[in-house]
Amino acid sequence: MVHINGKDENAAGMTIQKYLDENDYTVTHIAVECNEKIVDKSDYSSYVLKDNDIVEIVSFVGGGSGMSKDTFTLGGKEFSSRFILGSGKYSMELIKAAVENAGAQIITLAVRRTNTKKSENILDYIPEGVTLLPNTSGARDAKEAVRIARMSRELGCGDFVKIEIMKDSKYLLPDNAETVKATEILAKEGFTVLPYMYPDLYTARDLANAGAAAIMPLASPIGSNKGLATKEFIQIIIDESDLPVIVDAGIGKPSQACEAMEMGAAAIMANTAIATAGDIPAMAGAFKSAIEAGRSAYLAGLGRVLERGAQASDPLTGFLRD
Repeated sequence: MVHINGKDENAAGMTIQKYLDENDYTVTHIAVECNEKIVDKSDYSSYVLKDNDIVEIVSFVGGGSGMSKDTFTLGGKEFSSRFILGSGKYSMELIKAAVENAGAQIITLAVRRTNTKKSENILDYIPEGVTLLPNTSGARDAKEAVRIARMSRELGCGDFVKIEIMKDSKYLLPDNAETVKATEILAKEGFTVLPYMYPDLYTARDLANAGAAAIMPLASPIGSNKGLATKEFIQIIIDESDLPVIVDAGIGKPSQACEAMEMGAAAIMANTAIATAGDIPAMAGAFKSAIEAGRSAYLAGLGRVLERGAQASDPLTGFLRD
């Protein structure tokens, strides 16, 4: 066996050129090293690979990273953007600009009774290729949420649905028990269910067992822009859940979105912070940058925190006197 790019392959006895031809390599775009020695391109046709040879075949890649893509998956679909954008509270003319500046690949929609005299439709303003995430806003129990989800599928939005069930009209806190019921029903019907919930570890586990595709705990009351009021409870869910955790509701500033991503959240869902900003497209872009920065920091591994005392960054000895 020949060890090629980290894998054992049955290539002993082949010339390098024959191996490259059979595996569709373009010779002008690659370099070949065999047993830590570069093989000249003019020798590819005569160089015969032997058992236990160690071969590296390399080429240039954009940016020089060569790392695997940092994506997450929902319902079998892969997403590279970790910013889910809400579509409420701002004019339709600004939706397209907000989506594009945010780099969002998922946008939420609400289902409402339609006035047939109006020809304007939000779908006309959403860029092609963006995944639609209808929500069940307005549902007061599992039964109503299931009805709305089924109607959204009939509207052609696909199988994605965000479950929102709120009996309380003052604080708009999600009803966790009814949310679990709706999640179980819809998951069995083939929906990709993203349940909005009050951050509670037991409920998060129940939602996972019910078939949820992700967990969406609130950061603070919906529409409040108060930030990570439930930070410690969200962190518990992130630490204990195998599902993607998408922080939803109450994130009011890009810095708060960055902090949630540093905690290990899979994505951020935001609407009001962008919709109530002075410059909606610019704020969407700011959130995009903050989410990407927070994710990069999480992947890098945050530096440790001292509980007491201090530690100098530079030596305190060796200058003029010890």
